[in-house]
Amino acid sequence: MDVNLKFNKPEVDILINRIKARNLGLTVTDISAVLESAFSGRRLAYFIMNGRQYQVISQVGLPERQAPTDITKLYVRNNLGNNIALSEVLDMSPYANPPSLYHFNRYKSATFSASLGDGKTIGDGVIAMQKISEKLLDESFQTSLSGPSRDYAESSSNVGFAFILALLLIYLVLAAQFESFKDPFIIMLTVPLAIAGAILSLWIFRQTLNIFSEIGMITLIGLVTKNGILIVEFANKKRALGLSKYEAVVEAATQRLRPILMTSLATSLGALPIALSLGDAASSRVPLGVVIVGGILFSLILTLFVIPAIYTFVSGRHKSQEEIDNQFK
Repeated sequence: MDVNLKFNKPEVDILINRIKARNLGLTVTDISAVLESAFSGRRLAYFIMNGRQYQVISQVGLPERQAPTDITKLYVRNNLGNNIALSEVLDMSPYANPPSLYHFNRYKSATFSASLGDGKTIGDGVIAMQKISEKLLDESFQTSLSGPSRDYAESSSNVGFAFILALLLIYLVLAAQFESFKDPFIIMLTVPLAIAGAILSLWIFRQTLNIFSEIGMITLIGLVTKNGILIVEFANKKRALGLSKYEAVVEAATQRLRPILMTSLATSLGALPIALSLGDAASSRVPLGVVIVGGILFSLILTLFVIPAIYTFVSGRHKSQEEIDNQFK
């Protein structure tokens, strides 16, 4: 870890004890004049010698101005003509300051930068830095990310918004297609099953939750809902023929098992090369493949049991084909 705010510039703060100076017959102007004459190097005049012009500089010799304690060796004359040592009226406080101050958004700032440890991601580093700032900094301090950390934070928030928007958009499309708000809800239950499988797969294969895995989770929304669509749509058709909820959904799960298996296995096998890190510079995309393969296979197993069970409890009443025919007579 490194920080650009380094207190490595030694300085000395000199304070005049005004009460003691007044008691000794000194003024602040007298003390300032002595210090200025000894250390300022101010030009007082010129003189000419051997045809050349030289400057008259007010300053003590170099050996007598090397250390801050050399100030205490000086004397100042009071209003009675007595010489008073400056050590009697000065208080010196040594401290350190940064050689330069940096600003960010017009505020004084310090930049902390660190390298990631083995097996750690930018997300882990951002979380660790946030915990440290909450523990050490009070309300008068503000923190802000920059560089790759800032890109990660912005992309994560955008991915979360895209995930919610994708869920809402698919739900509205399904609601329009099925002309119902209950059936799309049943279908959308495949999404949390797939997300659970994706997170479990990341944990099993020791992958991290990053921008690639988050994109994979958004992709899963469209890939796994088709399993629920196949079952619910077929069950609705069977109920229109007069079957009960239980009979219709059982037959739908049985009849649609083969297309669900074929599409799910085809999709997971297509993403398998990404999960296996095959190809040049493919290691960064491994979480994407792991999320897709694990999420699809996990939802494939549970969809065949969860969707029919939820359908029998949530699905609303559907008109039979005979009722539909009578409606148009």
